[in-house]
Amino acid sequence: MPVHEGPAHEGSTRKGTRPYDAVIVGGGHNGLVAAAYLARAGQSVLVLERLGNTGGAAVSTRPFAGIDARLSRYSYLVSLLPRKIVRDLDLDFRVRGRTISSYTPVERDGRPTGLLVGGGERRTREAFARLTGSDREYESWQRFYDMTGRVAQRVFPTLTEPLPTREALRARVDDEDAWRTLFEEPIGVAVEERFTDDLVRGVVLTDALIGTFADAHDPSLPQNRCFLYHVIGGGTGAWDVPVGGMGALTDALATAARNAGAVLATGHEVLRIETDGRSAEITYRTAEGEGTVGARHVLVNASPQELAALTGDEPPTPAEGAQLKVNMLLTRLPALRDSSVDPREAFAGTFHIAEGYEQLAAAYAQAAAGALPGAPPSEIYCHSLTDPTILGPGLVERGFQTLTLFGLHTPARLFAHDNDAVREELLKSTLAQLDAHLAEPITDCLASDADGRPCIEAKTPLDLEHGLRLPGGNIFHRELSWPYAEEGTGRWGVETRHPNILLCGAGAVRGGGVSGVPGHNAAMAVLEDADAAATGREPRP
Repeated sequence: MPVHEGPAHEGSTRKGTRPYDAVIVGGGHNGLVAAAYLARAGQSVLVLERLGNTGGAAVSTRPFAGIDARLSRYSYLVSLLPRKIVRDLDLDFRVRGRTISSYTPVERDGRPTGLLVGGGERRTREAFARLTGSDREYESWQRFYDMTGRVAQRVFPTLTEPLPTREALRARVDDEDAWRTLFEEPIGVAVEERFTDDLVRGVVLTDALIGTFADAHDPSLPQNRCFLYHVIGGGTGAWDVPVGGMGALTDALATAARNAGAVLATGHEVLRIETDGRSAEITYRTAEGEGTVGARHVLVNASPQELAALTGDEPPTPAEGAQLKVNMLLTRLPALRDSSVDPREAFAGTFHIAEGYEQLAAAYAQAAAGALPGAPPSEIYCHSLTDPTILGPGLVERGFQTLTLFGLHTPARLFAHDNDAVREELLKSTLAQLDAHLAEPITDCLASDADGRPCIEAKTPLDLEHGLRLPGGNIFHRELSWPYAEEGTGRWGVETRHPNILLCGAGAVRGGGVSGVPGHNAAMAVLEDADAAATGREPRP
């Protein structure tokens, strides 16, 4: 919703007025985290947001006409958000755990079956034994995830601290086998050495491929960095459901920022930033025309490409996104071909589709060669099974459910010649892969909106680029970084070549996902600088 307070009333660069301590470009969740921290510390803060609402990609919307269903439109699960941020900012925000981790259907010996992970140790062990014929794969699974759990406990707390050096983080992990597995060798090596079943291998590998277009054995290790962030969240690696949808988080953050005194100005598109390293002037555009505002610090909650465009710097090489995001509203959950599993359990966790190890490799090879995967891999979950509050009471009473699908290995380049046609083709083939494991077509279960249209929407990387300005549709803004200091990363991983301009979005070091970590770290960098200025000390490098 538009904000009534405009930037000209207090922080304008008009003669005789005082600049803001901090202007934040972009009102996504990281920008709101930074705004709340800085305003609570007594700084004057202005957030300039291009769109008509704050929240960025972490929003809830009612995408289907006349239907009371508030869906997490883009980002949809929470793992990397530290409880520290929730506590520090007194956020009215909760998450719920999922009792089922995942279900992966497959056909073996001519019959439908699958692997259900969750519901207790005994049940999971039995599911592995039914699929593979022995306990060995389950025991390997336990050893592997015990190892990632230990790494998570040691690495996750560092995300809201100044960047450790590589050697300091290695010492903190204190497990050379784990360090080699996650930080030095392609994750495909560990998957193939530790697991023998193709389906189990695929389930493990998927965490390395969410939003990342890479082969399991890519020597540059983008898949390892993606895997690491997917298994360290909260110190456990658990992916939880935001109660009320993802918009509940950004609504709580916006409230916290406003209550602390920050000004949130929507419908304000920033055009350029000029700085001498000590103070900055930000030019923005609204429906009424252009304006300027001054600031001591500028925090950019946008991609590194957008930052370069605003400052006139050379843009970094973009890394394209590679995902299909689909939202659906169903009148009922579909029945499964594997009748031994209740659909309410299968869809409550992550429902893996065409994500066997060899299927993932084939899909990557086909997409790298310029073609859509013949069997597009994807995964689905049902938010409303864990949190029915996103649905109106009437829909809950009638048994309606939501489905969120996230497709892999579909890089932006595949959509360049005709985004609409390729989107339609990919959606059709993706749903066909799902239908192969259902006792009824998913389209038979789709609800209809007030205009009689099926309740389904799909977003390609190019749709995300056009709507949210994600470069190449990359949900991480660029390739994920290691969570340790490298040359040029600075103390907090948010610094740029301009001393008073910081990057507080997903493209910062330790960015990506719904975490608030870059927003927190940029705010800490500003407060350290302010403290140094107040005491006459040199800012820390």
